[in-house]
Amino acid sequence: MRRLTAIVLFGLALGAGLGLALRLGQGPKQPDSPVVLERVREVARLETLAVSVYKKISFSPEPTPAGSFWGDVAGWLRHTLNAPRGKAIVFADAHLGLDLDQLGPGTLRVSGREAWLVLPPIRVTVELIPGETEVIGSNLDSAETARLFELARSAFERELAADARLRERARTSAERALRGLLHELGYQEIHFVEKLPAIAGA
Repeated sequence: MRRLTAIVLFGLALGAGLGLALRLGQGPKQPDSPVVLERVREVARLETLAVSVYKKISFSPEPTPAGSFWGDVAGWLRHTLNAPRGKAIVFADAHLGLDLDQLGPGTLRVSGREAWLVLPPIRVTVELIPGETEVIGSNLDSAETARLFELARSAFERELAADARLRERARTSAERALRGLLHELGYQEIHFVEKLPAIAGA
């Protein structure tokens, strides 16, 4: 009787162990594409490269090439009705991150433990810091000063967007965060690609 009981108990333990091993071998079920895409958006919102920039602007500028980032600022100053005088030091905070408007179903594919992701382009946003901006000896009125600041903000955006080194830093930072997220979701092989691969058998 004791021998029979021991055999039964051993069989139950073996069965339980085998069931647990099978469950562990299968691993956690990976979420589907819409869930993954939403998590990617959340991480990308947080993962931006922030830089602080400033620019000294003379209200009586020397000729500046029209094609330069700050050419619009200098050109506008030279063509205001009153001969402008003075100078300003404009400070701003810039953020470089993924253009989330372009993240959609056509940018992500998951299969088993593998994921492919097409990253959207880097977008630059600039916020001027009025409290740190200095205006010295200006004869511009309030409307003209506001226009000057808006032109400066636009020039900052174009200048930073053209900086390949900053764009690469922002992309690398985003890739690192997204790779960590996808690993947490159960995907072991993550590929950042220019175009999603074709579906097998399609």
